[in-house]
Order: sequence, then C-alpha cells, then structure tokens
Amino acid sequence: MCPGWTNTRLAPRSATLSPLARLPPACCTPPLFSGRFMPRVFQHRALNRCLRQTSGYPFAPFIVQGDLAVHKKKIEEVETWLKLHTCNGLEKAGAILLLTGPSGCGKTATLQVLTRELGYQVQEWSNPCSVSEFNTEQSYLSQIAVFQEFLLRAHKYNCLQMLGESHASAKKIILIEEFPNQFYRRPTCLHDILRRFVRTGRCPLVLIVSDSLSGDGNSRLLIPKDIQEELGICNISFNPVAPTSMMKVLNRIVTHEASKSGGRISIPNKATLELLCTGSSGDIRNAINNLQFSFTVIELLTRSKSKSAKASDKQDDTQAVGGRDVSLFLFRALGKILYCKRQSSGETWEPRLPAHLSRHHRDMLLVEPELVVEKSHMSAELFNLYLQQNYIDFFSDIDDVAQASEYLSDADFLTADWNTQATMRDYSSSVATRGVMYANSARARADSQAFVGFRPLHKPHWLLIHKKHRENCQAARSLFVSFCLTPVSLQTELLPYLAHLTNPMRNQGQITFIQDVGQLPLKTYSGR
Repeated sequence: MCPGWTNTRLAPRSATLSPLARLPPACCTPPLFSGRFMPRVFQHRALNRCLRQTSGYPFAPFIVQGDLAVHKKKIEEVETWLKLHTCNGLEKAGAILLLTGPSGCGKTATLQVLTRELGYQVQEWSNPCSVSEFNTEQSYLSQIAVFQEFLLRAHKYNCLQMLGESHASAKKIILIEEFPNQFYRRPTCLHDILRRFVRTGRCPLVLIVSDSLSGDGNSRLLIPKDIQEELGICNISFNPVAPTSMMKVLNRIVTHEASKSGGRISIPNKATLELLCTGSSGDIRNAINNLQFSFTVIELLTRSKSKSAKASDKQDDTQAVGGRDVSLFLFRALGKILYCKRQSSGETWEPRLPAHLSRHHRDMLLVEPELVVEKSHMSAELFNLYLQQNYIDFFSDIDDVAQASEYLSDADFLTADWNTQATMRDYSSSVATRGVMYANSARARADSQAFVGFRPLHKPHWLLIHKKHRENCQAARSLFVSFCLTPVSLQTELLPYLAHLTNPMRNQGQITFIQDVGQLPLKTYSGR
C-alpha cells in the first residue's frame, strides 16, 4: 500500500464507522458527531471497553441523520448527489463533489453518516509523513506525486475485506480532506490532476475544504470557480451551525451524561449553555470542547467550593473556556460604522466644548471602530475599500462627504509606503472608520432626526477593475513576449502604437487584444 493510502475501515477517522454499526444502542454515547469531533470528557468504563474492542477509537458515537446539527436541506443535497452518482446501472465516472464551509459546521460528519447508512466504502487520503534520513538510498517521491498516484489508482481497486467484516460493497467514494501543502503554492498542479481524474475516474470524489474567517477561503484558492465550471464540480456550501440546533445538541449531551453519572456531576444551567453557543460562533466542535471543560470545572467546584462561590466562579471560568473570537459578518460590520449609532449625552458625563468649537461635538459612540474592524477578520485596506464604495449613500450634506473623503485619503496615504505598510494598517483603519463616523454631522447626536433607512451595500468596484488589470497584464506579457517590455509599457506605449498599424504578421489573439486595450476612446465633455 502506498504512503498516504488510508482504508477508512481501519483508520480512527473512519467515514463508514462500520465497527460501530454493530454496537447495541445502549452502548453508544449520545448521537452527535463523529469521533474526530467528540471530546474525551464523557468517559464510561463499559462504553470505553466496548468501543476499544470494536473500533480502537474510544469515543466514536453511533449517529443517524436526525442527530446531525446540520440543516436538513444540506443533508438532502449531499444524499441526492451521492445516490445520483453511485446508483446501479448508471456510470458517473469522474464526478467530483466539493463541500465547503467554516470549520466545525458538520461537513465531514454529514458525509460519514450518509456513507454508512447508504453502505458505501470510503477511501480517504492522508498526507504522508516522511521520517527517512536525508542521505538515503531509497527513492524519494514528492507529496504531489504520491497524491497523484493515490487518486488515479484508488478507483481501480476495492478496499480490503478485513477479518470479521461483511462483504465489501462495490460502491466506493474517494475522500480528500487533507491537501498537500504544495497545492496551496501551486494550485495548477491540483487542477491538472483533477482534469485527469475526471477523464479516467470510475468512482465519485468528495473534496472537503474549510473556509477561514477572513473570507479568503481555501476553496477559492485551490478550486476556483472557473475550474469548477470546467470540470463540472458540484459545490455544496455549509453554513455555521444555528444556535438553536447547537443548543439542542448540548442539551442532549448534558441530559445523557447527567443520567449516566448518577448525580456525580452537576448539570450546567441554561445560561452557561447559551454562553457556550454564543462563544463558539457556529462551530459545534468548539462548543463540545468547551462543554468538556465546563463539565470538569463544575465537578471540581462541587467538591471544593461553597454554593455562593461556585455560582460566581462557574460563570467566570465558563467565559474563559468559551471566549473564542467572535467574528462579525462583513456587511454587519460596515453597518455599525456607516449607521454611526451613538449614546445619549444624558447617559454618560463628558466635558463640554467651548462655544466656538461646539460644531465638533459628537455624542459617544455605541461601538468601538477598531474592535469592529478586528472582528470582521479583514485587512485594513479591504475594509477601507468597502467604506469608500458605500459611505456616500449615508450622507446628506456635501460638505460632510468632502470631509469624509479627506479622512479616507489620509488613510490610504498611511499605507502607501510598503516599508511601513504592516505597521500602519491599524492606524489606517482607525483613521478611515473614525473619520467617516465623525464627518457625518447628521448623526452627531443620539437623538438626531436624520433617518437614513435601509441602504444596500455593494462590494468595491476596485476589485473587478484590479482583476481585469491583472488579466490584461498577463495577456499582454504572453501575447507580446518578443518585445521584452513590462506590461505597463506594453499597454501604454506599444499597443496604442500598434493599433494604428496594419501588420499581417500578428495573429488573431494579438489583433483582438489590441482592439480591446490599444484603442483609447476620445470623449469630449461639455464645459471643458
């Protein structure tokens, strides 16, 4: 077996969970998620002994579709795709499914449950770990080469039938959740391998990619939209777990463990569970891990502290273990800046400005702009771009617009020098956000009568223009490589000149590009 090949009937992260399927329901933990998500807090000797004898992984639960904290529509979409591309008598060679979403939203767990219930074999790729010496006589294969060998050969053979297992199913799915690091630097290598798999593959392929909080998802880097359209990849995006679903899961855990413990542990109250749900930001894995510490803390407090001390310390400790960074949705973060809500001056005492400076008086803000930008998980430059695109609709005075534009210009100037860009980013976002909020004189008071109403927010036009600029630069460099000029010189000097010539030596691609870029329209404006 080649490095990186993982038969999931043997792996701890088994997607089929076939050994657990033979367990009686009484021996199983409360149905929640797969073993990789289950914390080690809920330990019962009988359960541990039973699970160790069967699967070798002591805390993998037995679950069904109804126990998943995932939206039913997403489960149905994945199940429909699996049945469509693995049904008998219908060959769907080289079909690829891409599951995306934030960490802890149930992507892997959903696939594990569905493949087990449908009776599919899952063969999963695991990144190989090389422990050989540098000066070795053994031949070396890169991770990309091993990955390509696995993907292009895994569909040819069935999984091995181990002792005590039922007959291996003819339906098989290949699962890729760990990608070699080289693909993040050279995603084109992955694209070439997937193209070959689509042509020669005999079984479906499932790719699971977790997105980051900053919005720069790995799926966009590894498998962009154009590759998805080219290879016919079906993309199913998972959302963070809803608070209501997460609350049901945590309540199920708490109730089950309290009944099994025989009163040896205390049950967290509803406020504690709500705090865990809020702090997890839709990540159920994080919520269950925090619940593990919550159980441990409560058990210790029950033994050593009084009831009054226990109540206060329990809340503080729960906040500590559940204190994950809470992100803000992008447009919600923009709304906090653009709508500029303030506190009433009667609620807080603050010194008054003299009469000749009274126009600069502003009531205290309800939010801290720097904290809003931090929770948006965006760079200062990108957040400033969104402000520049949308701030005008929230102003009613042209003088305020002019003042806000000056602050935005100052913010751009702070990050203009690449030597100090990393240091000045925080200052740039602070100047931009506070400048826009201060310049809006119509919202200077908390009791201001100015009503903006709902305003739709749009992404910056700069992003589309910058993308078009990069594409033009790459096209100019490839089409006119013989001129040995920079892309800027090609588009501003050479191409406008070639547009006035008729050279039959140019190919059709060069002619089309010159017509698009080389000809500058001459427009006349009245009043100039």
